[in-house]
Amino acid sequence: MRWLVTGGAGYLGAHVVAAMAAAGQDVVVLDDLSTGVPDRVAGHPLVVSSVLDQDAVADALTGAGITGIVHLAAKKTAPESLARPLDYYRQNVEGLRRLLAAAAATGVRAFAFTSSAAVYGTPEASPVGEDAPCRPVNPYGETKVVGEWLVADVARTTGMSFLNLRCFNVAGAASRLLADTHGQDLLQQVADRLDAGVAPLVFGGDHPTPDGSCVRDFVDVRDVADAYVAAAELLASGPAPGLAVNIGRGAGVSVLEMCRLIAAEASSDLAPRVVERRAGDPPAVVADVDRARRLLGWHPRREVREMVRSALAGRAGGRPAPGA
Repeated sequence: MRWLVTGGAGYLGAHVVAAMAAAGQDVVVLDDLSTGVPDRVAGHPLVVSSVLDQDAVADALTGAGITGIVHLAAKKTAPESLARPLDYYRQNVEGLRRLLAAAAATGVRAFAFTSSAAVYGTPEASPVGEDAPCRPVNPYGETKVVGEWLVADVARTTGMSFLNLRCFNVAGAASRLLADTHGQDLLQQVADRLDAGVAPLVFGGDHPTPDGSCVRDFVDVRDVADAYVAAAELLASGPAPGLAVNIGRGAGVSVLEMCRLIAAEASSDLAPRVVERRAGDPPAVVADVDRARRLLGWHPRREVREMVRSALAGRAGGRPAPGA
């Protein structure tokens, strides 16, 4: 098969492209370069386009002989989605609709959709399995739920094989070139503040968790990229079961723990500062990864400390911290 990786010059996308190429997959990249970096995918065909440009996408699919799509191009910051919901629905839902229309028109046979743990909102139990109710608490999570519906509905009418990969908190870096340069995640925010000499912020110290801070499932980007390789191989082998699959480490780390670990690895003695909760932050979201093990034969191999060290090593230098 020949795969089109949308958003392939972005942070996660570039790791996926590198992992798929290393596994012998034939890869073409499509990216609008709004946050992507062309050097990350040097040596691979690169189509500079947005998924919103349906004609350009269709031309890329037919011109390159694409038979499978790995879709990563999306807006992905939950707090930003609260302020800019229309932008999120345009990119994440309308962009996906146009991509799927082009895929259906050109006979694409396989589709791996990048979903998110944000679909669960505040889960009733942790770890959370894929059969748990999807009750997102922000527009970002809502667009991912709608995206899963879209993919499944198109697959039902076209016979396209698909998987929805629900990624949890992705961090780390395989190299400085592939590092997250537009990061809005916890690790990058904490590192930014430490670089600027200000204390990291922890939103809420009174959650029903062991230390009062939120608990999250942090998973190394290199392991996540390996999960995409496994998904592509399953999709290439024939009809896939068309399921959602959690991609996490299957273990929780509290925000306070993570802040302290990052500070220790950065040789900083700045202690985190606990401030008021943010609206909509679920106390704990940790993946049940049994389905990924059974369906994909995949399991995460890297621990949190290795993930943190790789992310810090990949940083090109300090960036201005958000307001103290």
